[in-house]
Amino acid sequence: MPWGSPRTHEEFEAAARAVLTGLPEEFRAALGDVSVEIADFADAETLDTMDIRDPYDLLGLYHGVGLPSKSVWDPVSLPDRIFLYRFPIMDYAHRNREPVRRVIRHVLIHEIGHHFGFSDADMDEIESGA
Repeated sequence: MPWGSPRTHEEFEAAARAVLTGLPEEFRAALGDVSVEIADFADAETLDTMDIRDPYDLLGLYHGVGLPSKSVWDPVSLPDRIFLYRFPIMDYAHRNREPVRRVIRHVLIHEIGHHFGFSDADMDEIESGA
């Protein structure tokens, strides 16, 4: 699997973990307790809430309160999480002839951007300038 595409849930999870570990230490440290979770697809409730009809249209999701909106006075809440959706990511990589790890990295960084308080528009602007 090190050179090929992840085929199983476990291989995909290992690839995502390797991508996360490969990010700069300062970046990973700033994530704090944010967990990265792998699911085959977003659940129906998430898709309905986001008005997404095709489950392949959602590659990842940040679920939590971005750092700029957090306060020490906030009530205790669930930990922030980043979801990577395995089948949509693998499908996207295949359709666009990109390595799965590259797509995982792109989606992971995009969702981490939401943790730091960036909107989708902010992320698009950053990516277009890079």
